[in-house]
Amino acid sequence: MNGPHDLGGQMGFGPIAAERNEPYFHAEWEKRALGITLSCGTFGAWTLDESRHARESIPPADYLAASYYEVWIRGIDTLLERHGFASREELSSGQHIAQGVRPKRVLKADMVESVLAKGGACDRPVQTAARFAVGDQVRTKNFHPLGHTRLPRYARAKRGVVEAVQGGFVFPDDNAHHNGENPQWVYTVVFTADEIWGEGADSSLSISIDAWESYLERV
Repeated sequence: MNGPHDLGGQMGFGPIAAERNEPYFHAEWEKRALGITLSCGTFGAWTLDESRHARESIPPADYLAASYYEVWIRGIDTLLERHGFASREELSSGQHIAQGVRPKRVLKADMVESVLAKGGACDRPVQTAARFAVGDQVRTKNFHPLGHTRLPRYARAKRGVVEAVQGGFVFPDDNAHHNGENPQWVYTVVFTADEIWGEGADSSLSISIDAWESYLERV
């Protein structure tokens, strides 16, 4: 979706002020926000792609006014309510009202280190041969889905060159909406700066993205 998260090329936000020796967290509650999000993610009710889409679906004014971990909390609120673990009233009041859905799995304290170290691999075998090879000229498609996608607006309808074939991976546009993993080949595609940003772009720069096969067409 063309949500508030997709800021590539947007103007009016001013420079990004780098923070020297930036800490991992700026407040204690941010640690809890991370812990809550990760532990709820092990419930087995949603995928990483659905959790991304939940954050992307926050109303633009609210999203842009929120801090990083405020966005995470709003996203997890949406998922907990959507999947029946908590009601809107419970999330607003912080009080338990009625028994919700029981999670398939629970992340216990002694499991955290090993679970985080293992991660969640999303590479998968693909049943068809890759359509593109290194060096192929390709163009990204121009589409504006209502659901989740990993193809940013600034890179749509742009011509580039395949730099690498990364392998097969879960297709996030389907996986975010419980339509199956449907793995596809993923390619690193490189674009010139002027192809992305137009006349006046720094010609010494290039931009690369990882694109799922269905995002691409042959030139």
